[in-house]
Amino acid sequence: MKTRPYISLTVMFAIVFFMPARYTCAAGPAMKVVQSPHEITWVPAPASLPSGAQLAVISGDASKRGGTYALRLKMPDGYVFEPHWHPQNVNVTVLSGALGIGTGDKFDKSTGRIVQTGGYILEPKDMHHYAWAQGPAVIEVYGQGPFGMNYVNSSDDPRNQAGH
Repeated sequence: MKTRPYISLTVMFAIVFFMPARYTCAAGPAMKVVQSPHEITWVPAPASLPSGAQLAVISGDASKRGGTYALRLKMPDGYVFEPHWHPQNVNVTVLSGALGIGTGDKFDKSTGRIVQTGGYILEPKDMHHYAWAQGPAVIEVYGQGPFGMNYVNSSDDPRNQAGH
């Protein structure tokens, strides 16, 4: 009689792990997997960002309300985001390099902090902040749409500058 618990566990293991996939997989969208950074397609960043950066859409549509998105931004050394705010919370993970971040209506590196590779930033909606790349950097930006970039000073908005 002592062997029955082991038999029961063996039978349960066989049922759970060898059950046909149609019974164990929930219906829904296919899983998206990016196995290597070489699979990512980079394009010039949109007009709402200063020129010089490249953007990659990892998943979702950042323009849709309530939908989730994940974007990557590749920036050269010295790339600057002038003071701005977002209409939704924005999550940022530094994937390579370093990103400086500060809060307020005026760009001031001396009051900011440097976030290293692997670091994380939560930019709360409506919070005025600024950022800069310290060396070449790649960040992942993710959250719920719509993503928006609203500059504190309209003269800092690249869309308002000559050539855009």
